[in-house]
Amino acid sequence: MTATLSTVRKSILPRGGDTWASIASRELPGTAESDAVSMLQSWNLHVFMRAAGAVGGVNGDNPILPSDVIFVEPPRA
Repeated sequence: MTATLSTVRKSILPRGGDTWASIASRELPGTAESDAVSMLQSWNLHVFMRAAGAVGGVNGDNPILPSDVIFVEPPRA
């Protein structure tokens, strides 16, 4: 039996140096920045909950890597 995906959840690969705020402003225009950042973080717990110090971003506080898959829409029901 072969399973197929009928709908793919929209995602991006971040640009070098991207932050939650920069992704939010680019991908969720028209949404207040704090709301957009909160939405992105809740849709991307696999990135948001990663230990920041292990990544080596600016002062160890940017856990987003260019190789991370970032979902820019909520999970589908």
